[in-house]
Amino acid sequence: MAQELICGAERTIDIVHARVPDASEQRERADGAEREMIYGAKESVSVRVLSSPALLNESLVEEQFGRERAVEVRVARVPPVQALVVDGTSALVVAESAVGRRASLIKSPEVLHTLHTLFETVWSTAVPADERVSFGDRDRAGLVQQILWALRGGVTDEVAARELTVSVRTYRRYVAEIMALLGANFRFQAGVRAAELGLLAPVAVPGRRARG
Repeated sequence: MAQELICGAERTIDIVHARVPDASEQRERADGAEREMIYGAKESVSVRVLSSPALLNESLVEEQFGRERAVEVRVARVPPVQALVVDGTSALVVAESAVGRRASLIKSPEVLHTLHTLFETVWSTAVPADERVSFGDRDRAGLVQQILWALRGGVTDEVAARELTVSVRTYRRYVAEIMALLGANFRFQAGVRAAELGLLAPVAVPGRRARG
């Protein structure tokens, strides 16, 4: 069904990836099959993919550099659903239900309008996948996590720096780098933005008790 919808698209293809996959192998196979279908769409069709952080297809993002018809990929916190909307006239939605995973083909204008509005709202504030924050290696990632929690919790620079065993000057440099990556204008906004993107895992917060 998905292949039929994508091949029949004339103007737009909007995809939402936020459903929890069954297993990594199944996810890899699904990613490859979807990529083939997307690249098989007509040249006139623009493709947008909105993904949760956990389901971001890194290889798809990397492949867009230099492509004449690049697929736009953005990252955001999205409800657990898988959706494919074509030309605003039909949609395939996969979601969990009381009886298991269900796929529904939708053609109702009212429901399609709601899906389109939801997609556009989330898309407008989502982060382009090639501009998202990269935490580097594991040690660096852990440090950034602690700093983000400190920013969100309003911990002072002196306390945070002491807990992280770095100088206040170094801590402030880290903060400036993180704010720039997140596009934040002030510190609390950086913490909130990180939470919205799903970047805040439970860690021991400088100056606070560990959060779980």
